[in-house]
Amino acid sequence: MSTYALDTNIISYYMANDKMIRGKIHLFLYEGNQLIIPTVVYYEIRRGLLAKSAPKKSVTFDQLCKMSEFGTMDRETGEIAAAIYAGLRKKGALLEDADILIAASCIQHGYPLVTNNTDHFKNIDGLRLTNWAA
Repeated sequence: MSTYALDTNIISYYMANDKMIRGKIHLFLYEGNQLIIPTVVYYEIRRGLLAKSAPKKSVTFDQLCKMSEFGTMDRETGEIAAAIYAGLRKKGALLEDADILIAASCIQHGYPLVTNNTDHFKNIDGLRLTNWAA
């Protein structure tokens, strides 16, 4: 069994009914694998749905949540995130804190991150990336 974490943009494609992303997610789960929604990704999606008052997309998101597990964050996540921040700052390649926390959670738990923003995350050492939208 494989476990992958979903980035915000992949979930957005799913909710927009992107056939390729929906197919890959459903096949991945059908094959007995597990999807993780990191806490920060959940927050980013939920806040957008609430701000836009999007009930249909909220139902779709809730359905995906029922098929997924949720990532957790703790002190170790914070330590990893702080190290990522310091490393990116030295490289002059800082990211938003939310993305650093998503990456830290994936590194901590050993989950590859499914994202369409591979260039965005490429400077984070130890983060495994895969792009299901390519």
